[in-house]
Amino acid sequence: MVQEEGRQITVRILRGEGVKTQEVEYQVAVEPGWVVLDVVLHIQARMAPDLAVRWNCKAAKCGSCSAEVNGKPRLMCKTRLDDLDLTKPVVVHPIKTFPRIKDLVTDVSWNFEVNKKIQPFTPKKDAAFIYFQEDIDRVQEMRKCIECFLCQNVCHVLRNREQYQRFVGPRFFVRLAGLEMHPLDDADRLKQIEEDGIFLCNITKCCTHVCPEDIHITDNAIIPLKERVIDKSYSFWNWVLQPFSSK
Repeated sequence: MVQEEGRQITVRILRGEGVKTQEVEYQVAVEPGWVVLDVVLHIQARMAPDLAVRWNCKAAKCGSCSAEVNGKPRLMCKTRLDDLDLTKPVVVHPIKTFPRIKDLVTDVSWNFEVNKKIQPFTPKKDAAFIYFQEDIDRVQEMRKCIECFLCQNVCHVLRNREQYQRFVGPRFFVRLAGLEMHPLDDADRLKQIEEDGIFLCNITKCCTHVCPEDIHITDNAIIPLKERVIDKSYSFWNWVLQPFSSK
């Protein structure tokens, strides 16, 4: 859809604190090239100075402006108005998996607590190693994550089943995969990965579909981690040879 200069559009933002919320409607004259974040900041500057919204870089690299636009989890700074049907109201809600603080701002601190429990990069004592390009590419993909938590938001294990004590979510399986696949890392995290609920994921790929960095979360992180856990913990030959192996 071509966006007309100064065109009036209707925007509905879910406002309120905690569970007490309501959609508030605004009429906004938008300019060509605007993204949803431009509209929200315009409303905050001109119509509703108490509107709470989290943002930082406006370049799709900080992950701060995650929201649900017309029911789809997106980065507001990456969602062009040109791509939306402006004959209908643009509806902006906060991401739903985590508790709302106010308006479009949610409490994502649970994710940072999970992150603290992951064993960091642990290099081998003898770090002499020849890198191959495929080793670099595989790890580098996992490091592209901007922690927008859109994948966490759409994961049904967290969103619908609320398994926060048993499941760390796709974002942290991406981090674990990046560490586990690093050729210079010497830590064994497979037991932790199993305890973190890797098998609760039924690979619906919804996390992959919403990732703004195009990380293939399911295919390149979660499935390989499942395979590694199964190979070590449930392999018949590992079970047979375990008494003869030295650690």
